[in-house]
Amino acid sequence: MIEVLAKLGRGPVFLAGEVLECVITFTNPLSASSTSASSEMLAWASAQIHCQFHASENRVALPPSDGSKHDVQAENETVFVPNRGERGQCILSTPPKILFCDLRLDPGESKSYSYCETLPMDGPPSFRGQSVKYVYKLTIGCQRVNSPIKLLRVPFRVLVLHGLKDYQFPQDEAVAPSNPFLEEEEGLKKDSRLADLATELLMVATSRRSLHLYNISNTRGKVGTFCIFKTVYKIGEDVIGTFNFSEGDIPCLQFSVSLQTEESIQEEFQRRRGQPVSFTVHARHQESCLHTAQSSFSLPIPLSSTPGFTTNIVSLKWRLHFEFVTSGESAGTCLVHGSQSEAVTWTGVEQMEVDTFSWDLPIKVLPTNPILASYVSQFSSTNSITI
Repeated sequence: MIEVLAKLGRGPVFLAGEVLECVITFTNPLSASSTSASSEMLAWASAQIHCQFHASENRVALPPSDGSKHDVQAENETVFVPNRGERGQCILSTPPKILFCDLRLDPGESKSYSYCETLPMDGPPSFRGQSVKYVYKLTIGCQRVNSPIKLLRVPFRVLVLHGLKDYQFPQDEAVAPSNPFLEEEEGLKKDSRLADLATELLMVATSRRSLHLYNISNTRGKVGTFCIFKTVYKIGEDVIGTFNFSEGDIPCLQFSVSLQTEESIQEEFQRRRGQPVSFTVHARHQESCLHTAQSSFSLPIPLSSTPGFTTNIVSLKWRLHFEFVTSGESAGTCLVHGSQSEAVTWTGVEQMEVDTFSWDLPIKVLPTNPILASYVSQFSSTNSITI
């Protein structure tokens, strides 16, 4: 029996273009209950990254795949196929890397190997939607002599930031600050610069603030104004907006604001022509606002959500969806007079005619630092199997 343990060094979330590093440890455990111990032999081990695509048959019409489907690993199969047994299609994969050949482990002995691979920048982000899914996995395959291949899959999340691919790193390393007490490999240096560049680009894109004012009105007149200071955000940020109903001609009784994603299939891949778009609500604020002059809301963008993106099959966009309930009559309250010694009492009307209308405001949502997203990731940094 051999235990295989794979551990991602920095967490399970990465930016496309970064270097994924995983330490894979093979151990022949020494059990106290065993009466005899013997050496174990592994013929080979290899690792590869792939992205698996799965589409809903009810929503997406895909062309037939050329590759044949493999549901199980054949007993005598010696070919390493990372996506064997997986649903959907493998749309992206890195070249496989051999970790070792002919490894012998004595009882209680362990051997560790480091796997490093740059994540492709032209792939889609990780996404689990109502119509399609893009799932990234690192698969480690190993085989004992005269035994079937065993696969250890390590799922992880990929964020895509547009603009990194076209950036050219400076050739003169002398102008960049460095630590003389640390020896870094060139790949790790570039990876660090890539993360710093991504952080800088995100900071510049999401820190720009300018006043955006919108008049809220229906067919009968003006209801109020809406104010927001920016329309570009990172996942993990809060979307904040304010309302001013004091200048409105039509009383607003209630409003709600929903933070939504709009998942649409490209026309050539739609199962039915003109099929509806899928919406997902990530946060919602609702408030009664009769006789309210000003109000505000704050909606958090979950760190676990997917930033907006577009592929040849699907596009994901973010928006704020507003719904307003306004009064159909001018008066919202009435007075009830008592005797001369009693105070005047205000009471609400029992019935009121209302009008409802909605409005959508597109916003842009970008990725964030992958280290922050790792804190809420559903994936574990450590995975293991026994063979």
